[in-house]
Amino acid sequence: MDVMGDKATLFETGRFVQPSGDEEEGEIVAEQAAEELRQRLAAEAGDIEAMSVLGAMLLRRGDLDGAEPHLRAATAAGDRAAANNLGVLLHQRGYADEAAGWWRIAAVAGSAAAAHALGRHHRERGDEPAAEYWLRQSAEQGHVLGAYALADLLEHRGDPDAERWMRAAAERGHREAAYRLARALDLRAGPEPAGDNGVSSAAEAEQWYRQAAARGHRRAALHLGAILEKRGELKEAGRWYLTSAKDGEPRAACALGFLLRDAGDSESAAVWWLRAAQDGDGNAANALGALHAERGETQTAERWYRAAMDAGDVNGAYNLGLLCAEQGRTAQAEQWYRRAAYAGHREAANALAVLLLQGSDEAGAEPWFSKAAEAGSVDAAFNLGILYAKRGEDALALRWYERAAAAGHTEAALQVGMARLRDGDEQEAERHLRCAAGGGSAEAAYRLAALLDARRPPASAHELGEALHEKTECEEWYERAASLGHRRAQVRVGMLAAARGEVVEAARWYRAAAEAGSRNGAFNLGLLLAREGSEPEAAVWWTRAADAGHGRAALRLALVYARRGELAEGQRWADRAVSLGPAEVAERAARLRDALRQELSA
Repeated sequence: MDVMGDKATLFETGRFVQPSGDEEEGEIVAEQAAEELRQRLAAEAGDIEAMSVLGAMLLRRGDLDGAEPHLRAATAAGDRAAANNLGVLLHQRGYADEAAGWWRIAAVAGSAAAAHALGRHHRERGDEPAAEYWLRQSAEQGHVLGAYALADLLEHRGDPDAERWMRAAAERGHREAAYRLARALDLRAGPEPAGDNGVSSAAEAEQWYRQAAARGHRRAALHLGAILEKRGELKEAGRWYLTSAKDGEPRAACALGFLLRDAGDSESAAVWWLRAAQDGDGNAANALGALHAERGETQTAERWYRAAMDAGDVNGAYNLGLLCAEQGRTAQAEQWYRRAAYAGHREAANALAVLLLQGSDEAGAEPWFSKAAEAGSVDAAFNLGILYAKRGEDALALRWYERAAAAGHTEAALQVGMARLRDGDEQEAERHLRCAAGGGSAEAAYRLAALLDARRPPASAHELGEALHEKTECEEWYERAASLGHRRAQVRVGMLAAARGEVVEAARWYRAAAEAGSRNGAFNLGLLLAREGSEPEAAVWWTRAADAGHGRAALRLALVYARRGELAEGQRWADRAVSLGPAEVAERAARLRDALRQELSA
């Protein structure tokens, strides 16, 4: 049992202990020796208070044999502080029951410290009613340790009155009480309105974290840093993380490492992660593993991932699986994924299912996809949708796609949108396509643009006869898809630009699509170049389009070669156009081919 708790006083004498420092140490020791001598002389002269103070001084110094006779003498004379300190001495000697007897005498005489000690004694013995009685006596007299101990007892029992006493202890400077009060407020915090004092639970929690942290509570400093980091106040968050980390809190050292990494200082981050990992922080060990993996130091990375796993962090096994998979060590990757998945790691379950599916073990993959999806893995829900769609079970596929889409999965939202389009539900289709397009899906942006384009009324003519060409929403989505590399969208944007007379812009988009392999883009670029008088270059793009199966491009080439007098080459491309179609192109190409054949045979 602590002799003094958090208070820097000599037991109940009211005399404050002077802080020690290297420069003043000799002077303080001399003063203490002089004070002890004065108290000893007064005690030998029969001064009861001096006996009590001298006993307390000797007890504090650890001289139990020297302290005991002075404390007994003062106690016999009715000094309650001496009775309390005698109880402390006997407790240190291992005579708990005798100590409790003297604490009771002192507590009955009004000693708050003795009532606190007696309450703790009864709680250690399992006598909670007696413990509560004496701790309440101590707390109601304003004893900070009594208030904290009472709050702890009531909190253990789930008594709502615990917070009042925890607050009382915190307000009197008890740092652990301040921290625990902050934790209670923090856990209760949410989007609730401010309390009677105009302060929300979250804001009040931060205030108490700050008070506890300022008094050297390392976990309070950690939580305060987390609050500040979440709010974007990274500089101050870093200071509190550093304070906590220096006091030996591994989670703060780990968090500080992530702050430094995000600031671009990976070397300093590694120093703090190493410190945290050596203190058993699995998250820091994983971070070190990832850092070494990025550097290509796979053996070191694997060692830290194993350390994370040994520290109880299941992410270590998952990361080992990822590392093995990247190295092509499939069997080992499966082993680690399986270990993490059995421990409840949902992404490991999804990764295991993907691995099994790649090995054509669809039956083995499905339950792991299901387990991961039910645990909240968005990717697993999407993968289940793919699995069911592949089997033709469209209703089940759609259900999982919808679940993944509701959690923000872009490709799942696209699949739901396409399914709703097939069902004719344009309103729901548009909603999901907007979600997917907003998430960066080029295909969704293109399909949304096409949907809006189909609804667009014909362009009205300007009263002076000039068409107005203001960009519509569908054009903006086409451009979004085109900028993301969607070839059909690029062709469509090029066509819209050409319609506005923006030839250079149209050519840019056609060329982008053609170079990405779009035969329509190549064909349209050829048309644009031919109109601008660059038929030789147009023929190059038509050739690329025709080689990719574009019938109209083949027909254009046949006409070009016929005009040049290269009848055999023209006939060859006409034959190609006939085979490629469509019907009207095939018909025209057949007539041209027959004419060229007659010309060649004449």
